Amino acid sequence: MEAISKIKKDKREYRHKKIRAKISGTADRPRLNVFRSSRGMNLQLIDDLKGNTLASAQIGEIKRSQAKTKDKQDVYFELGKLIAEKALKANIKQVVFDRGGYKYHGRIKSVAEGARSAGLEF
Repeated sequence: MEAISKIKKDKREYRHKKIRAKISGTADRPRLNVFRSSRGMNLQLIDDLKGNTLASAQIGEIKRSQAKTKDKQDVYFELGKLIAEKALKANIKQVVFDRGGYKYHGRIKSVAEGARSAGLEF
């Protein structure tokens, strides 16, 4: 069973490396990086030229009561809105979306839609 999960992880890391070869973040347009785990999700706005994290958000900062329903999609939508609010406070309006090798559907898509609805452009 462990061999299957290692293969899945290796394939995701390979996809992530292909994505990262094409995109990079700057101070004006940082990279919105997504890391998903079995327990939640972490988002970071990264300036790759300096190697700095400009803002970050994680699922622990969102309470299920803040979401409109108890659906996980709504919680991740709120997480996207949270990172967008932090970005706008840091005077960042445009980002490059780095999905981290994950498929663009489900929770990843909800985060992106939440960030767009709060004012981020990507």
